[in-house]
Amino acid sequence: MSAATVPAGEFAGERAPAWRGGFGRLWTAAAVSRLGDGLRGAALPLLAVGLTDSPLLISLVTAAGFLPWLFFGLLGGAVADRVDQRRAMWAVDAVRGALVAAFAVAVWLGVVGIALLLALAFALTTLQTLFDNAATALLPSVVPADALGRANARLMTGQTVAGTFLGAPLVPALLGLAAAVPFAVDAATYAAAAVLVASLRRPAPVRRPRTAGRTLRQDIAEGVRVLRRDRVLRALCAANTIANTGVGAVIATLVLQVTGWLHAGRAGYVAVLVAYGVGSVAGGVLAGRWSTLLGGRGRALIPGLAVQAGCLVVLGTVRSLPVAVTVMAVFGALGMVWNVNETTLVQRRTPDALLGRVSAAMRTLAVAGAPLGAVAGGAAAGAWGFNAPPLLAAALFGCALGALTPVVTTPDTGGESPADPGSTSLDLQHGGRGEVD
Repeated sequence: MSAATVPAGEFAGERAPAWRGGFGRLWTAAAVSRLGDGLRGAALPLLAVGLTDSPLLISLVTAAGFLPWLFFGLLGGAVADRVDQRRAMWAVDAVRGALVAAFAVAVWLGVVGIALLLALAFALTTLQTLFDNAATALLPSVVPADALGRANARLMTGQTVAGTFLGAPLVPALLGLAAAVPFAVDAATYAAAAVLVASLRRPAPVRRPRTAGRTLRQDIAEGVRVLRRDRVLRALCAANTIANTGVGAVIATLVLQVTGWLHAGRAGYVAVLVAYGVGSVAGGVLAGRWSTLLGGRGRALIPGLAVQAGCLVVLGTVRSLPVAVTVMAVFGALGMVWNVNETTLVQRRTPDALLGRVSAAMRTLAVAGAPLGAVAGGAAAGAWGFNAPPLLAAALFGCALGALTPVVTTPDTGGESPADPGSTSLDLQHGGRGEVD
């Protein structure tokens, strides 16, 4: 969500995307893939806990899942703007399916160690840098501009339902069959998603002719400059980076807090994940209404971040599973409100030819804090207790509020026009918030 404000009537004028014309297949592919992600996301920390009792090593598994954005995020965006996004997406899913299938075999053979978990997390996210940027750039070619808001909400809500309500609750049962089963199912979902995306029928992307000899480095610089000159997106990146540092600390140690500090076991851990998903679904449904009620997308940011900070304080101070379940539901709802509105505004404020690069620059900057947060969370948990990371995250969310406030309170923010790609420099100088799954 951007810090820009928009007229309340904008939300009422949005229409629902048609399931035909490609959106239905794209939605199904996203939901199927997220089902597997939910299985792997819940099973991997439990597998790590069985391999080591070191909070730092466990948090490194999460950090490895974020680090590739720092190395390859901008490159992934530049490539996404040069290639056919549909082909890039199904090819990436096919490769990811093969990697997870090989990992499932390793788990079945009992040859898995922390190093292999780190390698898998790093490899999957490296591929994700291309996939996510291509997906963001693909959607505007599948649905009309006035349906983007609802299309994003339905995509994200469908993914949450599949990953949290269908995926995470199945993990204990699947682990009861064999430790490798959740990962084998995850590999199958990647293959199914690849087939669905490959079947999308859409014309080849139309792009302006490129200057002879133009390099990826110059393409990346163009996207970075557009982001740098748009103060709405720039402020959003600052707030996202700070908040994501806190999110990284929480998700890296959540399994330790629930199973160790709350003594709630595997079932409690899954309950917290499901609660987060319930809230996320509610947030996806109510994102537009929440923003309308508060007078615009930008104005919805401040109260949302403030309530999320309060949720983190409660999570780190109240030793109760029911309370943890409740606050994580609220936290998830407001996180989804952020993500839906953010993605929509980025798509609307950015020229189509630059969307992959601008979204990559935003996502790279926003995700940059997550690996640091994951390591800091593990260190805090080891030094002060398993409830320390949420308190650290609450303080960071407070700092994110400060980074965002000047833009939200600027009267003329809503009148800013999207950056002009023709004015960008060629000199090299989303992203969305982290999810708990």
